[in-house]
Amino acid sequence: MDRREFLKTCLTLGVLGGVNRLCPAFAGLETKKSNRTSGKARSVIELWIWGGPSQLEAFDPKPDLPKDYNGGFGDIPTSVDGIRISQFMPELARIAHKYSIIRSMTHPYPGHETATYLMQTGRSPGKGITYPAIGALLAMANAGNVKYNLPPYVALTGNKGRFSECGFLGDRYSPFSTGGNPGSEKFLVDSYTPAGGAGKKEMLEKFSLLDTVDALGVRIPQNGEFAAFDKAGSGAKSILFGKAAEVFDLSRETKEMRQRYGMNKFGQSCLCARRLVEAGVPYITINASGWDTHKKHFEALNRIAPEMDKAVAALISDLDEKGLLDQTVVWWTGEFGRTPKVDWQNPWQGGRNHHAKCFCAMVAGGGFAGGRVVGKSNATTDGVAERPVSPVDLLGSIYEMCGLNPDSPFPSNPIGLKAPILPDSDPKTRLRELYL
Repeated sequence: MDRREFLKTCLTLGVLGGVNRLCPAFAGLETKKSNRTSGKARSVIELWIWGGPSQLEAFDPKPDLPKDYNGGFGDIPTSVDGIRISQFMPELARIAHKYSIIRSMTHPYPGHETATYLMQTGRSPGKGITYPAIGALLAMANAGNVKYNLPPYVALTGNKGRFSECGFLGDRYSPFSTGGNPGSEKFLVDSYTPAGGAGKKEMLEKFSLLDTVDALGVRIPQNGEFAAFDKAGSGAKSILFGKAAEVFDLSRETKEMRQRYGMNKFGQSCLCARRLVEAGVPYITINASGWDTHKKHFEALNRIAPEMDKAVAALISDLDEKGLLDQTVVWWTGEFGRTPKVDWQNPWQGGRNHHAKCFCAMVAGGGFAGGRVVGKSNATTDGVAERPVSPVDLLGSIYEMCGLNPDSPFPSNPIGLKAPILPDSDPKTRLRELYL
């Protein structure tokens, strides 16, 4: 039995006292009522638009501005009267009543690494300590909910790569990166699918052949090393042919469902995220690349925006139809937005650069209301006009939805840190206007 299975079994049996002695990180979360809130979300899906999506071509269009700002593109109405979003997002426009928009995200860091760290941890970089990302902390807090021995923190399909997301909590809470491409004919997941994409029948034949030629193991059955080897082999079989591998097997979905999400890497990642929610995984992040559009911004959007729009709308709707949206937080954002004014000069040829003063985020499910807008940008989105929202405000709200008090101290941890989960956190500036 490995570590995850052991912890899950202990929690199932209710022997929290034993877990607290063996895993001090759980002790701080499970025994102190002050660390918990009334939030009921069991899973989080983070749609990380890696590189920084433009607010103008997403949830905060400015159709009346000159082409130098909006590129000549406009806005469209949504399912909510008075809320209009970019014409690049027609599918999301149809379900605007299921999510809410934040148009006044702001922070001071225009660099990828520093901005990502702040957006994921709520802390400014350079303090001498690498703090854990929200995914690592929620994975630690809710690992007992996971079925089939799956990891509690899954990254589809690669990590962000900007910093060590587990921070001082250690590698046990780092995101499990699936690798592979779920949009391919076979989704080859590291450690869960055989190398080369071999099928179940082929792998069983290989195991059978191994057993046949393993005369040494048969002749010395009581040898401890051979017994350990056999046990490891049995564990490998249970992973390759068990329920965990089935979660990643998208061929179990109907053709219609797969097409609903889009037969591409991002779309099928979103479908896999829904399956991971069904399996009780506390935190799933989809790290979508291609949005760092310094050059030919609009050409890039014409390629990637339709995939994103279709997949995210399908994900939110599918979760809702399956009765999972109420217990699943979905949040969409990047590390920052893009500059309001388009740079038409060479070598940018219509590009947008980094812009952290004012950008967008979207939240849905898990206790967040739909059909609302928080904050307001100024005339060009160069800055915030009303209700600034910081990364700490957003993260604090997600923590609360997941039942974790962001003002409480870090649970027991390897470095003995006594600081609060979020620094300078003010409950009054969290997204309480979106709480159901």
